Amino acid sequence: MESPAFNSGEAALQQRWQTESLWDESRRRRLLWDRIPTELHARIEGAPFFFLATSSPDGHCDCSFKGGGPQLVRILDEKTFAFPDFDGNGAFMSLGNILMNPHVGCLFIDFSDGSRLRVNGRAEVLDAGPLLALFSGSPRVVRVDVEQVVPNCSKHIPRLIPEPVSAN
Repeated sequence: MESPAFNSGEAALQQRWQTESLWDESRRRRLLWDRIPTELHARIEGAPFFFLATSSPDGHCDCSFKGGGPQLVRILDEKTFAFPDFDGNGAFMSLGNILMNPHVGCLFIDFSDGSRLRVNGRAEVLDAGPLLALFSGSPRVVRVDVEQVVPNCSKHIPRLIPEPVSAN
């Protein structure tokens, strides 16, 4: 039986490996949110980096590191956030995927305490408009409409001490 919180593949593996009893209705409600809770806004906006997963229309995946320091991500409201796209190698792998398939996954990890948060949604690449003013120096902005927020436990996340990033 498929749960509203899980797709049929996830539900099949829960049944196969006997973990379905862990996911009663109360726990399923805590697992999946459709917005970013207010208490997590500062944590996300303070994150100096995150990981962005995209996919081409035919299912070829790409995961990239997005960095830039605190205030890299700006929460526009509980259902929307944005981040800049800085010039890199000019391949536009993530942005090209977004252009063809707007579904994205964003993974925020705080290695100081192990907390992590997955945010899934639909993205749009903007190269004009008022959002660019939030990110001076960036020729492009990605706006994400949040569809699913999944808090994760800190188990198995290594604790790391960040070093200052060199300007070179």
